[in-house]
Parts: sequence; C-alpha cells; structure tokens
Amino acid sequence: MLIGLGAGGDRDSQILGATHTRGERTRRFAEFTELLDRILTTDHVDFAGEFFSTVDARNAPGCVQQPRVPFVMAANGPKAMALAARYGTGWLTTGPPMVGLGESLDLGDRSTQETWWQGVAALSERFGETLDKAVEQGSRTSADLPDRLLALDAAGIPALSSPDFFAEQVGRAADLGFTDVIVHWPRNSSPYRADPDVLDRITLQP
Repeated sequence: MLIGLGAGGDRDSQILGATHTRGERTRRFAEFTELLDRILTTDHVDFAGEFFSTVDARNAPGCVQQPRVPFVMAANGPKAMALAARYGTGWLTTGPPMVGLGESLDLGDRSTQETWWQGVAALSERFGETLDKAVEQGSRTSADLPDRLLALDAAGIPALSSPDFFAEQVGRAADLGFTDVIVHWPRNSSPYRADPDVLDRITLQP
C-alpha cells in the first residue's frame, strides 16, 4: 500500500470550495505531511497549526507497514522537494508544466517533448542535490534513498502510442535515474489517445 501526496494545482485546491494561493498550498502541504507522519507513527498526537489541528489523535494499533505506510510525494518546487527528500519513499514528478498543450501531440511533433525532457533532466538533477543535502543534514540516510517516479504522459505524447515509443521513453527515464514510470490507460480520445493492444506488444529488457 502507498499514499500519494501533493500540494495540488489550482483546480485541485478549489474542489471543496476553498481558494488558496500557491504559497498557502505549499505551507499546507508541508503541515499536512509532517502531521500525517506523526499521526501514523505516534499515539496521542496534539497539534495546532495554520491549517490543521488535532487533539489527542490516536494511533492504535498503528500501521501494518512499519514504521508507517510509504509516502509517494509529488514535487517540482524546492520546498516540496525538500519534503519528499525527508519523508518520501518515492518522489514523483510530471516534469515541467507544458502550458497550452490541449490535445495530445502526435509522434511527429517532437520539439515540445524535447523541451519537456530537458526540464525533466533539470528537475532530476535538482532532486538529487536536495537528497544530498538531506543526507548531509541527517534527515535521510544514503542507504535509504527514495524511488523516483516519472509520469511520462505529461510530455504531451501518450507514452503508449507504440511499443517502440514506449520503450524509448522508459529508456530515457532510466538514463535520468528514474526507477519507475507512470502512464495512463489508453483511450479512444484525447488526452492519452492510444491503442490498448499496445500493452500486449510491449517487451522490455530487465
């Protein structure tokens, strides 16, 4: 079992009717992550923060997975990356935001995707630096580094457009240090238009 955590975008943050600035979302994400870590690892938690509060929150009998259920944390900015480096079992990125993609791109339009990959490389390097700092500060050990997960479809071309294209994308992710990739189930319309039969034709070397 995994728990996925992230600050959320503009649309996500408004689903329940509240409106938060980017700074407020960042602070709320940090506060929620730290509090959830405490609640899942400690019994009788009292907390009063800017966004959340608890009074004698119980944790009995506690998580089956110890010391707690793993967190996979979405992070692109420096503060969120620092949280992921400290608390995450996995770091997830969708790469740099690609404004105005709209419909899914096709395989013939590679320039936008190349720009995305350049951004992914920069983010991966930044997270590596953030991890190094966390190890230096003692909030992480070099023997317990998080997995790195990349959402491939965020580039604008569905990763499952063809078996060869998928294999190419997985290889590029691995070259940048990613341990896992995430793709959407193929559908008949954009976004993520692809043939489900591609899933049966994928072969990757271990």
